[in-house]
Amino acid sequence: MATTHLDSESVAVVGAGFGGLSAACHLADAGADVTVIERRDGLGGVAGRIERDGFRFDTGPSWYLMPEVFERFFGRFGRAPESYYSLTRLDPNYRVFWKDGDSAAVPADRSGQRSLFESYEEGAGAALDDYLDNAAEAYEVGMAEFVYKRRPRLRDWLDPGLLRAARGVSLLGSMDDHAGSYFDHPKLKQLVEYTLVFLGGSPYNTPALYSLMSHVDFDLGVYYPQGGMASVVDGVACLARELGVSFETGTAVTRIEQAPDGVVVTTERGRSRTVDRVVSNAPPAHTERELLPAGTADHDPEYWDSRTYAPSAFLLYLGVEGDTETLDHHTLVLPADWRDHFEAIFDDPAWPADPSYYVNVPSRTDDTVAPDGHSTVVVLVPVAPGLDDGPDRRERYREAVLDDVASHTGVDLHDRIVVEESACVSEFAELGYPAGTALGLAHTLRQTGPFRPGRRSQAITGLYHTGSFTDPGIGVPMCLIAGEHTAEAVRADAAAETATPTPRSLVPGFRAD
Repeated sequence: MATTHLDSESVAVVGAGFGGLSAACHLADAGADVTVIERRDGLGGVAGRIERDGFRFDTGPSWYLMPEVFERFFGRFGRAPESYYSLTRLDPNYRVFWKDGDSAAVPADRSGQRSLFESYEEGAGAALDDYLDNAAEAYEVGMAEFVYKRRPRLRDWLDPGLLRAARGVSLLGSMDDHAGSYFDHPKLKQLVEYTLVFLGGSPYNTPALYSLMSHVDFDLGVYYPQGGMASVVDGVACLARELGVSFETGTAVTRIEQAPDGVVVTTERGRSRTVDRVVSNAPPAHTERELLPAGTADHDPEYWDSRTYAPSAFLLYLGVEGDTETLDHHTLVLPADWRDHFEAIFDDPAWPADPSYYVNVPSRTDDTVAPDGHSTVVVLVPVAPGLDDGPDRRERYREAVLDDVASHTGVDLHDRIVVEESACVSEFAELGYPAGTALGLAHTLRQTGPFRPGRRSQAITGLYHTGSFTDPGIGVPMCLIAGEHTAEAVRADAAAETATPTPRSLVPGFRAD
């Protein structure tokens, strides 16, 4: 894959999330000596797992979308996903319960989707075809021109070729306005907008370009990797080991600093090592505030305080006796008008009084994730980052959410729970995510593409960033691609240093991202 070989390079990757694992694979494939240092005992970052009393829970991502990105990733190394995990395509994609008593299952096939939309609004079936045609074009342009192709500088986005390629694709304006140009019924707008949650955005602050997510959902399909998303982590980690990557788990990095001959990485055990380069998969805000020497950072604290962060999450991991009746593998519970919930996340932070939320029941598809006669259930309520989530508040909200599930889906979980764990703002903050966001920087217009944090550190020569805070952004597929882009930046710098017989810190343009 690589045009620049890195045989003489040593690289430490800080954090074993998908971005770090991807970067490690690409760098090792290019010949670098790569060590991944992860402070937890397990790999995956927020995409971890809980195993308790025969139940297995994915702690983070639970939707397997954009399968071609995973195929492309493994294909870069001459492999295929099916060599590491098996996939099941879900049908229906998911079920929706609206709080006015209505419900619908969204089929996996276009004919069924068209019929569903037509049942809500005359002409909406044909409108769906038009909408998805536009979404497919946005996806093709977006992936080819904005995602796979690195455009780190604003001037890269003013390329006439890009403007020609994007002709006819709605780039600006809000997603809500874009969806409203196709559908009048508010429930249909919700069905094409809910995927913005995967980007950490709102229909009212996310650019219309991200209509491409509807193509991901309706056309490309929703899949489940047997064993859960943690099995995908296992697969990528297995590939990394095959490529020669070493792992040090249960080891926290406490400091990253410049050295004359590279970058010094120090861990909590007091061990320091000097490597040629460091790739940090930790949030850049955490890296700058907690790991770099005082006064050494690319951004002032005010920069990070002024960012728009994607939601945090109130999560319940529940091992439940019996079946879950009407709950599907993926189930959404939505108010008929969800604007108040988004305002409680982005405009006036508060615990949502009438929440929109997601219920995941992987045991409907996979009988290995729960004991016989039991179900594995995860409830996720998007909430504003930075909320006070003390024990009393969490207990009250837990009761309110379980009551809401019973009221609107008909599934009462209260007296059937035999295993329970939870996570919220505090747990994500402990992982270094600013304000306890669960995802990263929201995909607002001012935080898209070149407006996201740069891949190269300006403060430490040889330090790079990857993951959901960088370009292309939030989501497992995007993090896999971010890792590839970071590895490309490392190779480009190595090539520049080889061609220029001067100290690498003095290479012209070395730090330009």
